[in-house]
Amino acid sequence: MIRWGVVGTGMMAIEHIANLMLTPGSVITALVDPEPASIARARAAVRGDVRVFESPAALASSGTVDAVLVASPNFTHHDVLQPLLDARLNILCEKPLATTLADARDIAARVAGYDKVFWTGMEYRFMPPAAAFITQVHGGKVGQIKMLSIREHRFPFLVKVGDWNRFNANTGGTMVEKCCHFFDLMRVIVDSEPVRVFCSGGVDVNHADERYGGRAPDIIDNSFTTVDFANGVRALLDLSMFADGAENQEEIVAVGDKARLDVLIPAGDLVFHPRVGFRNPKQVERTHVAVDPAALAAGQHHGATFYQHAAFAAAVRGDGPVVVTADDGLRAVAMGLAAETSAREQRVVAMSELGL
Repeated sequence: MIRWGVVGTGMMAIEHIANLMLTPGSVITALVDPEPASIARARAAVRGDVRVFESPAALASSGTVDAVLVASPNFTHHDVLQPLLDARLNILCEKPLATTLADARDIAARVAGYDKVFWTGMEYRFMPPAAAFITQVHGGKVGQIKMLSIREHRFPFLVKVGDWNRFNANTGGTMVEKCCHFFDLMRVIVDSEPVRVFCSGGVDVNHADERYGGRAPDIIDNSFTTVDFANGVRALLDLSMFADGAENQEEIVAVGDKARLDVLIPAGDLVFHPRVGFRNPKQVERTHVAVDPAALAAGQHHGATFYQHAAFAAAVRGDGPVVVTADDGLRAVAMGLAAETSAREQRVVAMSELGL
């Protein structure tokens, strides 16, 4: 059995708890959160005996856990991780790894040579339709990939405890908080590193009537971001946080020299479009990628959280690799920060400016 502690018991932690309870050989034994209401919800979700600790350090020294999920607010990750790393625990740290480049670098440096599992929580890699899409692109389905586009048209950011997610200082900015998932997917699908980033984004619709201590939210709610990769592939991220009526929340399209391949989520379909030449009949093929119904019902990420936990458990037991490393987390944060800088300063940002 892997004994789990959970640090930060808000909305995303509840999804993790539901999926851990579906994961064979996992048991939740400890919780940490300063908010009594959040602890109460987590206790109810666990439906069993669980200890509550006053701090990550107290949890780390308790000897009651083998692995820890860090799902506390983004800006707390760096400090929360320190005692957990000192205690040499297996760690799954929710995205983003950190909100600043300095903190992300420090975490990645500390994890270098770590003799336990450290895993950055990038659920989107593990959505079964997205995973099948990645496998097919890497297998040459589209030929040599030249273009990648990712569209997420979705609902606004939800309310969090203390409304911490309304301000860039707490989240790292929307392009870090939300879009690190997609920048991570870009790197995986393209199999190269980014060279330059240009983002045009704005605060145009959401949260306009909200005030917190007299301050208005400053988080981007829509953007286009283009990324040039070292291998010549171009990628585009199209984000709208006020398009909750869209049929599919995510649409990912890879175009190569031989074909185009789409994945649609939550439809769960892969759509293959081989090149046929001008005016010739199209030969579109559509296949559906099934997801375990229990995994689908246990969260909002199309089953991805369950499959990520299965892979994490395999890594802890020595039966599989660490799929998403601290370095992956650092690079996704860096791409998000480059996009935030680009949108704010209205210019192209070279990744070399960030030392990457």
